[in-house]
Amino acid sequence: MTRRAARDANGLLTYRAPQIVGSSRPIRDVLDVVARVAGTRSTVLIQGETGTGKELIARAIHSASQRAQRPFVPVDCSALAEGVLESELFGHVKGAFTGAVIDKRGLFETANAGTCFLDEVGEITPCVQAKLLRVLQEHEIKRVGGTDSFGVDVRVIAATNRDLGSLITGGRFREDLFYRLSVVTLRVPPLRERREDIPVLASHFLSMYAAANARAVTGIAPAAMSMLVGYEWPGNIRELEHAIERAVALTTHSVVQPEDLPPKCVEAVAAPEPPGSPLSLRGVVTRHVRRVLREARWNKKLAAQLLGVHRRTLYRLTKRYGISLSERGADGTE
Repeated sequence: MTRRAARDANGLLTYRAPQIVGSSRPIRDVLDVVARVAGTRSTVLIQGETGTGKELIARAIHSASQRAQRPFVPVDCSALAEGVLESELFGHVKGAFTGAVIDKRGLFETANAGTCFLDEVGEITPCVQAKLLRVLQEHEIKRVGGTDSFGVDVRVIAATNRDLGSLITGGRFREDLFYRLSVVTLRVPPLRERREDIPVLASHFLSMYAAANARAVTGIAPAAMSMLVGYEWPGNIRELEHAIERAVALTTHSVVQPEDLPPKCVEAVAAPEPPGSPLSLRGVVTRHVRRVLREARWNKKLAAQLLGVHRRTLYRLTKRYGISLSERGADGTE
């Protein structure tokens, strides 16, 4: 067990990574795998949508490993053309191509005894795939234009937001490389699958950007938080972070209001005005509590937090107004 891992109340072995925010079951499952695999030499393939924090997970594995004091070298495989990526990864010798005026070390050499993180590994070309396979099989590299091979001790962690199985079927990704990369496969859940982490993530980003910009913004209004939890976040944590940064920059209040959030977030979750005459107090309360329960995916603890009340108060409200606490019992009306 790593020095930062501990058993939680459910017996899960979880790695406490300070840069990873959240305590939902999906993220605890991820950290359980991080804790188990960190002390090994196995390659890890991290799968997940854009913006879910795949590099943070890779850094957590590195930080919990025996290589923690050695380099962690990230490479964005989608940002470099084939020839440039090959030179960056493996290095080159003087005269290998126009402009190669000196020998250059590659990133695998830079990461020696440490970890190399290959982001968007599904984008690399067949030529580079073949050379990467050699690194994983033989633990040695050959610089571009060179004739000598030499050994490297590098742990490889790869990440992708693509379906590598489909790429293999289409002949665009080597099956043998896939098996070498995916000794351990780890899926990072999208933010919509861990909504109970949204309030703590939003508060974390709020504190960070308020301090960085010397803004006296101290919190998020319940109505705004309800919108944050109800939004689908196609850009995941990265999109949430940018939304909070924007809100901190634009708000004229000490507490972020719904109008401070990005318009698409507000429009996607704002409830339409009821037709006809104004609702009674009972109707307003019933409508709002049902909406919050739905946005919280019927998680009572999260719903009470969004409403700004104790969980016992939520139970009293639902009993008093005849509101179901389960999705199955909800009648779907507002």
